[in-house]
Amino acid sequence: MTNHSTTTRRDFLGKTAATTAAALTASTVLGTAGCSSTMKRLSGSAQLDFIGPGDVVLLQGDSITDAGRNRRNEDKANDRGALGSGYAFLIAAGLLAMQRDPELKIYNRGISGHKVFQLADRWDKDCLALKPNVVSILIGVNDIWHKLDGRYDGTIEIYERDYRALLERTRRELPGVKLVVCEPFVLRCGAVNDKWFPDFDGYRASARKVASAFDAVFVPFQAMFDEATKDTPPAYWAADGVHPTMAGAQLMAQTWLDVVSKV
Repeated sequence: MTNHSTTTRRDFLGKTAATTAAALTASTVLGTAGCSSTMKRLSGSAQLDFIGPGDVVLLQGDSITDAGRNRRNEDKANDRGALGSGYAFLIAAGLLAMQRDPELKIYNRGISGHKVFQLADRWDKDCLALKPNVVSILIGVNDIWHKLDGRYDGTIEIYERDYRALLERTRRELPGVKLVVCEPFVLRCGAVNDKWFPDFDGYRASARKVASAFDAVFVPFQAMFDEATKDTPPAYWAADGVHPTMAGAQLMAQTWLDVVSKV
């Protein structure tokens, strides 16, 4: 995300990496209605019809997806380090436990600081070359954050235009690909203040519109965190308002798996 926060973010990710795996089974940390059903699926009682045998699943986005992943091993499917220490790793762990498919391949190609047009710049290498069957994208927070700090002059219209162009290209190059569009989110703490609004709500609305236009699965992360903060402080889920804590990453993974399991 912003340059001045890189050290803080890396320190945070390093501290959480060792304990992230344990969070996948820590259902008591969250009081969500979908938690128990997710854990039942993780025990192998069900599989996701959305993801078939031998499928390639790609998780794309910015630093929230990146989560300190080891890029030296990024070409290794299902590699613990290459999946990072955030929600992407937790989704991968859940999918591998649920599907019980040795041929299932999961990659994380999120890059910190990226906006939609930067995804497009690296799409040949970081998406199309992998020939994914499922592409999940979480992007949008930098499109407003970098504008607020004067390093980008994009708009909501540019965000939506670029997002549509990216998905059009993906569908054209990968016929039959299944798309998951994740709602960009922020929590009102840390770096997030009143200056983010109401524009940020426009980015969220655009992501939903894009998902609808491309018949993509939509994962409502902002709605999820809004519900979670009704009884728990925002910083519990994302200390700086943007990057999820261990609990926040777990909640994201549970929600992603719950939504996709219903498709």
